[in-house]
Formats: sequence, structure tokens, C-alpha cells
Amino acid sequence: MSFPLPDTVDELKDLIGQEVSALRGAVRRTAERPPSPVPGEEITAPVQLLAPASAAGTHEAAPRCLCSTHDRDAAGTCSALSAIPASAALLEPIRDAETGIVRDFHIVAGNRTRSAEWLEAPDQQVGQRFLEARPGAANSGLLTALIDVTAGGGPMEGRVVDYTEQRLGRLHRAPLLYTAALCGEQLLVTWRPVQSQTELLTIDAQYLASLGWGNWDLLSGKVTWSEGLTRIFHADIRMPWTLEQLCDALLPDDLTAFAEFLTSVLAGEEPAWTRIRFLVLGEVRTLDLLGRPVAGTDGRPWAVNLVARDLTPQIRSRRRLAETERESDRLRRQSQAERRIADAMREALLPTHSEALAAVGLTVAASYRPAEADAAVGGDWYKCRLLPDGRVLIAIGDASGHGLDAVARMSQQRHALAGLAQTGASAGEITTWLNELVCSEPSGQTATVVTGHIDDRRALHWADAGHPAPLLLRDGHAAPLRTPQRGPLLGALPGYEYETKTTELRAGDLLLLYTDGIVERRGEDVTKGIERLADVMSRSPGIGPQELIDAVLAEPDQAGHEDDACMLAIRVD
Repeated sequence: MSFPLPDTVDELKDLIGQEVSALRGAVRRTAERPPSPVPGEEITAPVQLLAPASAAGTHEAAPRCLCSTHDRDAAGTCSALSAIPASAALLEPIRDAETGIVRDFHIVAGNRTRSAEWLEAPDQQVGQRFLEARPGAANSGLLTALIDVTAGGGPMEGRVVDYTEQRLGRLHRAPLLYTAALCGEQLLVTWRPVQSQTELLTIDAQYLASLGWGNWDLLSGKVTWSEGLTRIFHADIRMPWTLEQLCDALLPDDLTAFAEFLTSVLAGEEPAWTRIRFLVLGEVRTLDLLGRPVAGTDGRPWAVNLVARDLTPQIRSRRRLAETERESDRLRRQSQAERRIADAMREALLPTHSEALAAVGLTVAASYRPAEADAAVGGDWYKCRLLPDGRVLIAIGDASGHGLDAVARMSQQRHALAGLAQTGASAGEITTWLNELVCSEPSGQTATVVTGHIDDRRALHWADAGHPAPLLLRDGHAAPLRTPQRGPLLGALPGYEYETKTTELRAGDLLLLYTDGIVERRGEDVTKGIERLADVMSRSPGIGPQELIDAVLAEPDQAGHEDDACMLAIRVD
């Protein structure tokens, strides 16, 4: 059988309704056809099921409950309950006198079937309150579920209750499967043990695999869903969705695919498979659906079974992964752009050593190693050049932070130093002006610097703003230049005036200026790093500036340094 594919949800729902109506009509005609009498057989009247009419011509009122129509023995066992192959009891609601809300139940009848060795049979608890006989019902949620049934919430079918109770100082536990339904004004409750872990594992398997299944009986209209399917659609297990309600949740773009799938199932084709998206509580859920018709005696599909697998978590994860990849690609492109910018800035910022320095009797070497392997330049910087007045400007600094922001501040401070040095000011005055510049920055970042001049008499006039003092190698012994105190970091104290200190240099002296990345190590006092650097210099008497830098960088502790590392070595020839 083939169906024309609908163009709208309403057309699809009409198609489903027409097929179900046609099926019911065909089955009804078959069911109403009277059987052909067997020759010679007498046809008797059907048994009268209704109670006889009263004298007034009306029927008697319907029985109030099971026990009003059956005798009970002394133990309170109803003969009807004895036929139930599970523990069963009739409960009478106990209502609050003022609000009418059910608070508890009386056990008015029960059978002799025990659901666990440590649980008494229901007939032994007749006359007791339910919470007295089953104290674990409150914490397990059983009492609330029974009250919901009493309040008209519909029957409870196959509810797994993890029932726990303390008896004689010991905790006992049993997973029980409960059903409950109203019986007049009373509540008929049955329960049985979960004979194996299969039922519980089935529920867990649905959760772990994001699976669920449902059955739609096309003749009776009854719909049954598993707990997994109700979880996928965020539905009440007591109110599963009809096929028409599934159609209402479709995404418009998936209407044709779902129509093809459903019509193939209704046409008796099996198995049918498709991937469909539904809108559930404002969230798009993507499901793999597998459908199978359940054929009746006439070969037509009397019911439909669907198995659904929720792919939403996987799709959500893929989406997050794609977003992460896009963000990583953006950061990679940004890093490449920063590297190109940094390469250009390095060529412009890191000085070369001209013959002019050698002409005034100085041999200079420098090294710069960023902490990040893919970075070309960071916040550390140095400068060494011959000024027009014959002095040699030397400086080394460290702008806090990382990335292009630190590079920008480094560039600003270095160029500011070069400009201030042209004024003929002293090292202390230059450092004071640099401090005011850094203090005026809105970023609030700080920096360190050592500035100085070597004059024609080979005297070093220098100032220090929170930076490690230069090391002087003389006569095979290396030590930091002496200073009463270092000035504060640039940007820390506006208006601070830095002092200029003077250190006389001799021929053969080797001066090493460095940033803290050379000597700082995590978990270690910086003085130990300075002592270690001085020891390396002391072990290398008579070597030139470049050889000294190579020796320092060859030390094992320099591998994997955590900060930018910069050195400027100057030998007085």
C-alpha cells in the first residue's frame, strides 16, 4: 500500500487518522460478523451480566469496591485478592480533616503472597496504617506516588521502587515493581520483586545508550512508552505522545522524511529507518528512528513499534568540538599575525653593535630568548649605543606582561629612553622621567630598568628601578655592583626621584646586564640564581662577551626558562 506524501503537518496527521479509522472499521466489521451456527446446535441467550432490576425498575448501584461484593475471612483476606499472583492489598485513604488531602492509608484487605522473606504478607498487616506497615514508603517516593493515583493522576504501572526498611537493627533492601489503580474509593495495590536484574538493567541500558522504545496500538489507541523514551521527550510516562503529537513536534524541514518513514511503517514495510529532528521544550533533539509494524490476523499493521536513539548529546559534543576547532584556528591565525608583527619589531628594536663602540674601547654582545618558543620578542629589552656627546648609553629593562601588549610597552619605554638620552641628562634623571611615563599609563602595569652611561674616563654612571644589579667580572671574581638600595619599579611610585650611582671600570672588566628570566626559578630564592650566574662568570676568566653569553646559555638550568631571558655583556678593552 502506498500513500501520497503530505506537504504539511496537518495533512500528515489527517493521513494517520484516515489510516487508523480505515483499519478500525475493517477490523470492527470482521469482529461483528456473527458466527455461522453448527447444524443441529441450539443457540442460547447470552449470560446476563448486569444485576437484576429492582422493584422500581432501576438497577442496583455499582459495588463500592472488591471487598463489598466478596466475603473476607477472619484474616481479612479478600477472595479476589487471593487470585492475584503477586502481593496485593486494598488501601483506604486517610484524609486530613481540614484539607481533605490524603496523608496515609489503612490496609483493609490483603492476600498471603510475600514479596520478600523479610517482608510480612499483606494479610498480616490488615488494620494497620500503610506507613506503619511499610515505613520505607515515604523515603522511596512510594507514598507520594500512591497519593497521586488517589488524586486522579491515573493508574501507576510498573514503577520500580528501591524499598529499604530497618528491622531488628538491620537494613533490608529489595527492588519491587509496583502497580496501583483506584477501585471505587479504595486503592488496589500490587507489588512483586524484580526477579532478576534484567528489568533494572534494561532501564539503565536505555539511559546509557540514550535509547527508548514505544508501542502504538492502532486499534485501541493505547500508547506505551519505555522510561528511556519518556526521558528523551521529557514526557510523563503516564501520558505518552500519540503519533499526531509526534508530528506536532517535528522540525518543518524533516516533515517529508518523517512522512516517508511513517507511511512505510503503516504500509507494512519493515524495518524502516530514518533520522529525524524534534523540538522538545525549545531544544532540537536528533533521533535515529527504527520502526516495525505489528501485523494482525488480517495481515494489516494493527500496532506500530518504534525504537529511538537520541543523538543529541553526540551532536552537541560535535558542535562544541567544531566551535573549539574554529576558536583554535582563530587563535592560531592571531598567533601567526602576532609573530609576524613581533619579527618586524625585533628587527627594529634589538640593536646591532657598530664599529663606533669598538672605537671607544668597548666590545659588546647581547642575547634575547623569549620564554615562549614561538614568540619572536617579548617584554624584555636592551640598548647600547654611542651618544653624540661621546658617552655610551647602556640599558636593560623588563616590561611586565606577555604578548603584544608587553611588546608595545617595551617599545614605548625603549624609544622613550633613546629620546631622553639625547638631552644629556644623567641616568637618575632619565629613570625618573621614565617612571612618570609608566605611571601615566592607564593599564597600571609596571616595569624594571637599569640605565647608565660609560664616559670617556671609563666610569659607569647608572640608576636602578627595581631591576637586578649588573654583575662585574674583575680579576676572576664576579659580583653584583654595589648599591645602597634599588629604586622602586617603574610605575609604582609617581614622583619618585632616582639616584645616579658611579662605578669605576678598568681595562679587562666584563660587565653583564641581565633580566630576571636568567636567574629566577620557581620555588627558589632569586639570590641563589644570582649566585649561580656569578659562579659561571667566575669560572670563565679572560673570555669575551659572546663567549660569556654562550657559557651562561649552556648551563643546564637555563633549559626551559619560564620567563623572557635577556643579557647584555660589555668588556672594557
